Amino acid sequence: MRFVDEATITVTGGKGGNGCLAFRREKFIPFGGPDGGDGGDGGSVYLVADEGLSTLSDFRYQRQFNAESGQAGAGSNRTGRSGADCDIKVPVGTVVRDADTEELIGDLTRHGQRLKVAAGGFHGLGNTRYKSSINRAPRQTSPGKPGEQRRLALELRLLADVGLLGAPNAGKSTLLSAVSQARPKVADYPFTTLNPELGVVEVDRLRRFVMADIPGLIEGSAAGAGLGTQFLRHLSRTRLLLHLLDLAPADPASKPAEEARKIVAELEAFDPDLAALPRWLVLNKADLLPADEAHERAAAVATELDWDGPLFVISAATGNGCQALCEAVMQHLEQNTAQAEP
Repeated sequence: MRFVDEATITVTGGKGGNGCLAFRREKFIPFGGPDGGDGGDGGSVYLVADEGLSTLSDFRYQRQFNAESGQAGAGSNRTGRSGADCDIKVPVGTVVRDADTEELIGDLTRHGQRLKVAAGGFHGLGNTRYKSSINRAPRQTSPGKPGEQRRLALELRLLADVGLLGAPNAGKSTLLSAVSQARPKVADYPFTTLNPELGVVEVDRLRRFVMADIPGLIEGSAAGAGLGTQFLRHLSRTRLLLHLLDLAPADPASKPAEEARKIVAELEAFDPDLAALPRWLVLNKADLLPADEAHERAAAVATELDWDGPLFVISAATGNGCQALCEAVMQHLEQNTAQAEP
């Protein structure tokens, strides 16, 4: 299925039912009085988070959603039936904004979470409501109010614990397939990843985390070049970024440290908060070099970047070093979770 992470829809609450104009007419009751009932309220429109959905692709085919209108009131003071609500299922992680004002309406981050996005119209009043001591036979009613209408901009942000970051062909998809059951496309040319991919990494039977892979970043991405910034928003929810660098680039002129600086610059240009997330360096493709040379190059990259954070040398293709990396990531996430708890 084609990945879709943005959609614009129009939602309209149901119209309230009109009030009824009626009078009680029964044998032997000459002064029955007014007995027109109120209308029913219009239904409201809700967005409901559903973990069974992974894209917004359904909204390519249906963009208009209406709740049911309330029924009109009737004689004998009978109230009209209220309109049914309209529930629209969206993936967990959907951010909802008003498409016209760009106001943030809500963020659906839990399965089953409901968000009212268009209120139904208030019911109209029957003529019984207008009866008074000086107006014994009112002929006044009120119509139901129209439901609220809005244009909504939906944006999907995947929920993951760890995000993979790097240039095209750094080995992000290979790493994801090596440590999880995800099977992203892997090939020896740039931009093989065109859509975000999620994988569940099981460190052991009871400990696991979710890893996200996005298309590679290139210089100028923040200005629209390449594909990466189209999906960078998916990394904003992660708790840790793994920055993959190619230890043995096909182009001898390519410098891993230089590539790292370019990626960080693009992150800062796109969103300073994203650039401020914890980031680890992961130097990949160590299998293409002798072990000593691989570690020497890794040390040189760390020195050039003045890097004092966590650094790992791995081979995603052979799996060497991946288990140690995943274990360290799991411990980091567990420690952060424990510190966040009151």
